[in-house]
Amino acid sequence: MSENSREVREVSVVRTASRTYKATSAETGSSIEFGQAEGLLTPVELLLAAIAGCSSIDVDVATTRRSEPEKFEVTASGDKLTEDGASRMEDIRLGFDLKFPDTEEGRKAAGMVERIVKLSHDKYCTVSRTVELGAKVTSEIAKS
Repeated sequence: MSENSREVREVSVVRTASRTYKATSAETGSSIEFGQAEGLLTPVELLLAAIAGCSSIDVDVATTRRSEPEKFEVTASGDKLTEDGASRMEDIRLGFDLKFPDTEEGRKAAGMVERIVKLSHDKYCTVSRTVELGAKVTSEIAKS
């Protein structure tokens, strides 16, 4: 028997300056600035960060029940492909570089990483699963 649920997630994006935007969560009010201005992450970099961040949280929550990491770095990369003037990302890769203390708890945490990374990819990470499975994107223009 499968369990299905649906929850709406929403962010609003406001232009704050030329090529600079602020995304704000409707749920928490948290925000992040992004764009194509100097010192800001681009939308594609935000996508990569979201994928890496989603799996990072899954791995972090599970492993830190055993031990705090000495090193926890996750990189996300992918290939930008342009075909007939249209761009997209493909072959997105995550690299986990984790180190735990050489203690019984640290070794237990380290021993969990491979399984948790796989579970994150296969089941828990909403972001990477959405990218891989595809989601319909529609746009509506407000009549002001």
